[in-house]
Amino acid sequence: MNVYDFDKTIYGGDSTLDFYVYCLKKYPRTACYLPSQIGSALLYGLGVHSKVRFKEIFYSFLRSLQNVDEVIDGFWESHERKIKGWYLKQRHNSDLIISASPEFLLKPIGERLSITILASKVNKTSGLYEGENCYGQNKVERLNREIKDWVIDEFYSDSLSDAPLAMLAKQSFRVDGDDLIPWPDYHPSGFKKAKGLLTTKEFIGFLVIGTINTLNGVLFAYLFSLLFNVNTAFMVGYLMSLSLSYLLNSCLTFKEAVSWPKYFKFCFSYIPNFLIQNFIVLIFFNVCGLPELLVYSLAAIIGVPITFILIKNLAFRSVT
Repeated sequence: MNVYDFDKTIYGGDSTLDFYVYCLKKYPRTACYLPSQIGSALLYGLGVHSKVRFKEIFYSFLRSLQNVDEVIDGFWESHERKIKGWYLKQRHNSDLIISASPEFLLKPIGERLSITILASKVNKTSGLYEGENCYGQNKVERLNREIKDWVIDEFYSDSLSDAPLAMLAKQSFRVDGDDLIPWPDYHPSGFKKAKGLLTTKEFIGFLVIGTINTLNGVLFAYLFSLLFNVNTAFMVGYLMSLSLSYLLNSCLTFKEAVSWPKYFKFCFSYIPNFLIQNFIVLIFFNVCGLPELLVYSLAAIIGVPITFILIKNLAFRSVT
C-alpha cells in the first residue's frame, strides 16, 4: 500500500485550522472559546501545557456545535476541492492516510475518496482525546495495532516528524507544495528553515517572554530617561531587560541551566537586534521627534524573528 500524511501533503493547508475558521464564520458563537484557546497557546509555548492538553482546549469549541456531523459534511462540501490534484491522479483504494488531525474530521473525506483513515481519536462533542496523539513515532505504533502484515511501498509527507514512517517505506517522498522530492534528496532553503523555526513551540515561548521583556525594556528605558539622555537611557534599559530575558529563556523556553558562557553568547546574539533598535531610536526620536514611549515601543518589537533564530543557534544550540 501507499501511505500518506494528510495536512499540507495531500490537502492544501491545515484541515483542522480550516475547519475552525469555517465554524467561526458559520457559527460565530464558537468565538467565545477564543480567550481560553489563546491562554492555552501561551502556556503551551512556555511548556506548562502539553501538546495534547493544548489541543483539547483548542477543540473545546466543538461543544458549541449542535450537530457536529452535519457541520463536518458542510465543511467538506466546500473544502474537498483542496485535495491536491497530483494525489487524485494516483489515488488507489488501498491507500492509507495517517494523520495527527482528529479522526472524526478526516473520516468523512476518507469515505468520499474510498480510502482508509487512521488519525487521532478525539471526542467530537467534548474535544477530549480518547487515545494518543497520532504523531511521529506514535504513527508507527498505531499502524502496527490497526493493520496486520503491512508493507509500505511509497510514503508521502511534508513533515520531518514523519521520519519514523519514512524509514520503513520502500520509497519515501517529501511533499513541498505540489513537488514530490525523494526523502534523502530534500534540502530546504534557508528561508524554509527560518520559517520552520518561527512556527515552533520554542518561538511561541520566546514571543511570550519577548512581550514581557519588551514591557521591561520600555519601562527601564523610560525610568532611566529621567536621569540620562534618551539614547543613554535606552542602552541601559536594554541591558537590564536583556539580562532578565536570558534568565527567563533559559528556564522556560529552552530549559537549560544558566551559565556565564551562554549568557555572553546570548548577549552576542542580540547585537543585530540592538543595532536595529538603536537605529530606530536615533531616527524616530532624534530626527523625527516622536514621543519617547512610542519610540521605545517601536524599537522593542523590531528584529524579533532574527533574534530568535540567532539565540537558538548560538546561545542554545544544544536544543536543535
